[in-house]
Amino acid sequence: MAERKPIESWLTDMDGVLMHEGIPVPGADTFIKKLRESGRPFLVLTNNSIYTPRDLHARLKRIGLDVPAASIWTSALATAKFLDDQRPGGTAYAIGEAGLTTALHDVGYVLTDADPDYVVLGETRTYSFEALTKAIRLINNGARFIATNPDETGPSAEGALPATGSVAALITKATGREPYFVGKPNPLMMRSGLNVIGAHSETSAMIGDRMDTDVLAGLEAGMETFLVLTGLTRPDDIERYPFRPSTVVDSIADLVDLV
Repeated sequence: MAERKPIESWLTDMDGVLMHEGIPVPGADTFIKKLRESGRPFLVLTNNSIYTPRDLHARLKRIGLDVPAASIWTSALATAKFLDDQRPGGTAYAIGEAGLTTALHDVGYVLTDADPDYVVLGETRTYSFEALTKAIRLINNGARFIATNPDETGPSAEGALPATGSVAALITKATGREPYFVGKPNPLMMRSGLNVIGAHSETSAMIGDRMDTDVLAGLEAGMETFLVLTGLTRPDDIERYPFRPSTVVDSIADLVDLV
């Protein structure tokens, strides 16, 4: 196997890697600080489309992780970039929060329920029957179906919450139309993020805590992959998959010396 080139840029997942249930993972602050001091391009990624990068910057800052808003790449931003590339200046009916609607506005999209080019489904804590019904009817009338990410559940203090993937399945059942998912594990999210920071997959690494999203997306984008064990994946889980990460480490603290 050909030896990989030295890592010049880093992409890292947020939940389970830098923080866990709202608490920073030990070593995460040191890792981010060293990245910023090194001047190497980096992005913190999240499939959650609820928040804008400015929101996430503030939330991370409150727990001691100083990540610039420009270094945060969400599935909402990736979705807006994809739509702007596909159909510049288009129209969309969006179900989601400020993270999604702001991203769409910023690329020049008009949000409307009058014959939109796309129905775009994102994360929200207040899915309404009326909004879902409208989305179903618009898709049946010819709107293209896009979803920010395929995650079926999300975490909360009380337990699992239905996430975008679950709601997308409801719409698919009602319309017979599958959405195009932009977020991880679609390598499109990684490649568009790399383009934002001017990085190349051959010299970039992806850090994640999930085999089925982070590692898979990094692998398919041609990046070196690091799996940390501070999130959802346990060592025994790795063998269940037909692919492997480049390296498995206990936590992001073990990667500080690689920056």
